[in-house]
Amino acid sequence: MEGNRMAVNTSRIRIEAPAWKVWEALTLPELVKEWQYGSQLLTDWQVGGEIRFRIEWEGNVFEQWGKVLEVSPHDTIRYTLFAPRPGLEDRPENDFVMSYLLKEESNGTLLTIEQEDNRAGAVSQESDEDDGQTVLSMLKNLVETSA
Repeated sequence: MEGNRMAVNTSRIRIEAPAWKVWEALTLPELVKEWQYGSQLLTDWQVGGEIRFRIEWEGNVFEQWGKVLEVSPHDTIRYTLFAPRPGLEDRPENDFVMSYLLKEESNGTLLTIEQEDNRAGAVSQESDEDDGQTVLSMLKNLVETSA
């Protein structure tokens, strides 16, 4: 492996809603399913506990799994995630770390999502809400239009 550089992918989106409402969309399985293409979220949000995303597509079940690292209500969620693919072993060095950071502002909430990735071939990227990211657009729409 070339060096020990960690790639960090960062996305930001402003959501016109309070942080607690964004938090619910990130943590409640029935809401996650609405903006994560039907993914089923399985976790109890306890630090050290398992987190799993499962989706069925064209008759196949796909899963990603990891461990909850940090939960600070209405502020921070951090967990590891392993995304299986052929030839990739389920080992810690093949995990990436997902962080969701919420910052309440006068006009809503700034959500920053960071993916720290030490896997071979990972590349750092940064993007804002204006680049048409479908998942973030779906999340924003869900939160802003729910009662």
